[in-house]
Amino acid sequence: MAYTTQQHTVQRFDSELNQVAALVDQMGHLALDQLRRSLASLNNEDAADAHAIIDRDKLINDLDVQIDEQIFRLIARRQPLAKDLREILALGKVVADLERAGDETRKIAGLTVRFYEGESHPPGEPILRDIHTMAAYVCNMMEASLAAFAGLDVERAVAVLRLGDGLEGEFRSTLRRLSTFIMEDARNVGYFVDIVLGIRALDRFGVHAKNIAGHVIFLAAGEDVRHLSADAVQHLLDGRPPAAVLDPGADAGPS
Repeated sequence: MAYTTQQHTVQRFDSELNQVAALVDQMGHLALDQLRRSLASLNNEDAADAHAIIDRDKLINDLDVQIDEQIFRLIARRQPLAKDLREILALGKVVADLERAGDETRKIAGLTVRFYEGESHPPGEPILRDIHTMAAYVCNMMEASLAAFAGLDVERAVAVLRLGDGLEGEFRSTLRRLSTFIMEDARNVGYFVDIVLGIRALDRFGVHAKNIAGHVIFLAAGEDVRHLSADAVQHLLDGRPPAAVLDPGADAGPS
């Protein structure tokens, strides 16, 4: 992966920055793979595989530490200023979101353990269907965010922000559908809290994907788009005054 927003006089700086970015890209695809594997373990009712996925989260944590160490060394060795320093710090924010996204995937694997380990009576397929629907939505967001990061693609990053603007609506629609299962069959009550927590974990995974898209825009265009809706970001990038509309999920902006 070649990651550069500009060519520096000290070529070694570019090389080291690319090394950090390559590790970030690796970490991102690992987090996405963790979610997909967690969903597969749930679909296959495989508690043993879910335990292995939970243990595998250590790989994400190890990359988190490794990247932080490289960032610290890069700052200490090169003493970057202005734009170079902002780029490095933005990479650190991407890493923080990926580490938290990885934590959310563990919660999905935990559902598999809770539902299918031991003698517990698992929920029926219909009540789990919305988990997979929500998961497809946020997997698409993270995949697009990682592609935007790899190519510093602002247009693709804005598309992720648009998906992020609809994320809360997806979450609420899912809750409404789950409520109908509870009303139709009281035996589903025991699963409701666990499944809602799983849906919320997927929602947070999507929030982290959206945050990463915001960081990409900062890296590529130098614009801080925290707390702005996708429409406002597009106005800003088009050179027009941003719409006076805050993102309805203001806490979902990159932090």
